[in-house]
Amino acid sequence: MAKNDSIWRLVIVLTCISLLAALALTGVYALTKGPIEQGQLEKKQKALQAVLPDYEGTVRDTVIVDADNEEIPVHLAIGKDGELCGAGIETYTKKAFSGRFDLMVGFDAEGAIVNTEVLKANETPGLGDNINKSKSDFAMQFNHQNPADFKLVVKKDGGDVDAITAATISSRAYCDAVQRAYDIFMKIKEDYHE
Repeated sequence: MAKNDSIWRLVIVLTCISLLAALALTGVYALTKGPIEQGQLEKKQKALQAVLPDYEGTVRDTVIVDADNEEIPVHLAIGKDGELCGAGIETYTKKAFSGRFDLMVGFDAEGAIVNTEVLKANETPGLGDNINKSKSDFAMQFNHQNPADFKLVVKKDGGDVDAITAATISSRAYCDAVQRAYDIFMKIKEDYHE
């Protein structure tokens, strides 16, 4: 009988500990959720400013559903006369070493890449994380390139992109995300009416 009581005491103690841990985690989540979301929003705003072409006008936000049924936020740069001056597109890839990362890619009115910014990535430190501008100049090779003339594929696969040494998967994934953004921009450009 004493053995049975010991087991029940252990079950009760472990249940109480689990409940306290769950309450603590819920509290921490509630406290950090707002600041984390605010930080992500600020990061997106900075990335958008970095990728949009120079123009005078406004930004019109919209959402496009891509072929994978994912919602892609698009920020259209609209000039004072209503003309499409370019766009910032929040794109992604699921081909990364870590599974997925998100980029902001900007285009000018002709479809040339203005700039790219990493929004979220969990690539291998020292290798795949070199997609970040703070780690290497890999992303700079995309600037001012028009994918109509610049093949968004690593050189190893017959394209024009210099891959990151020992991080070909991350390099291919980056190209995939930029290509996705370009395809969306070209569709928008084709369908755009002032």
